Amino acid sequence: MKDATVVKDTLVGGGPKAPVRRDAPRPGGDAEAARRRKRLTTLTRPWLLLAPALVVLAGLLLWPLVQVGKLSLQDYEVKFGGGTGTFTGFDHYSDLLGSDLLWQTVLPNTVFFAVACVGLTVALGTLVALLLNRLGPTWRLICSIAILAAWAMPAVTGTYVWIWLFQPQDGMVSQLAGAAGLIDPETTNWFTERGPFYAIATLNVIHHGFPFVAITVLAGLMTIPKELYEAGELDGANAWQRFWNITVPTIKPVFLVVTILSTIWDFKVFTQVYLMPGGDGSNPEVYNLGVYSYIEAFAKNDYGAGAAAAVLLTVLLLIITVVYIRTLFRQGEEDL
Repeated sequence: MKDATVVKDTLVGGGPKAPVRRDAPRPGGDAEAARRRKRLTTLTRPWLLLAPALVVLAGLLLWPLVQVGKLSLQDYEVKFGGGTGTFTGFDHYSDLLGSDLLWQTVLPNTVFFAVACVGLTVALGTLVALLLNRLGPTWRLICSIAILAAWAMPAVTGTYVWIWLFQPQDGMVSQLAGAAGLIDPETTNWFTERGPFYAIATLNVIHHGFPFVAITVLAGLMTIPKELYEAGELDGANAWQRFWNITVPTIKPVFLVVTILSTIWDFKVFTQVYLMPGGDGSNPEVYNLGVYSYIEAFAKNDYGAGAAAAVLLTVLLLIITVVYIRTLFRQGEEDL
């Protein structure tokens, strides 16, 4: 009879029920814990993958930047086997920001020189890219190699070439200008006045920088479908209208990248200014921030003042970098 009762309970009630444990986890709690673990993994995994690179960058960039900031708050004296620093607070920054040389010469030279270099470099690079885009494969390859030779040339070598061209008396440009009656080669020195000095430096930077812009813009131009230009021609658009209404909007991110990167590079130009006659400290009228920082630190042995100028230049570059990143993100959101 007992076995029959068990069979009956099994057939009718689904069998004997297992005892319910009071401490068993609830299905809802397991799902919530799994979601939390997934969110934690999603947040931490990218940082774990980036950790090695971030450690290297911190060692190469962040630590030297911290040391420069620390040095800018001290009067540092170099001694044999090391050096000693006396904490002075923000005295170097007060002296720097209160200097007439900074506001009347150094910052104007830095800003106007960078703006001129960026504008002319991007314009010339774009024109060269448009020319290369119209050439056949063979001539495009030959011309690309030729302009890349200018980019591959070291800044020191390129600077000495431009110095040789504008050398007083026997420089090629001085001789040609003298033959045309524009100047007297015997008395004209292109490197003593602020305007001609930075005009030569601008030519030097443009010559060295336009190949990067040209090749980058050319890569963008080659992605534009030819049908867009054919449609523009059918609508009666001239060359300028096709460039402004088709080319520029289509590869706008490319123009943003080359413009902002060129701005960052041209704000911190040092070699092309320092190596020119008068740029090594003998002519304060041609200082920019990079040269000014170097002269204060190593020519005058005022390492705190030089470090303060370097920090100011770094802050300017960080502002430009933030603008660059925000512009790229905004452009990406608009494309989405």
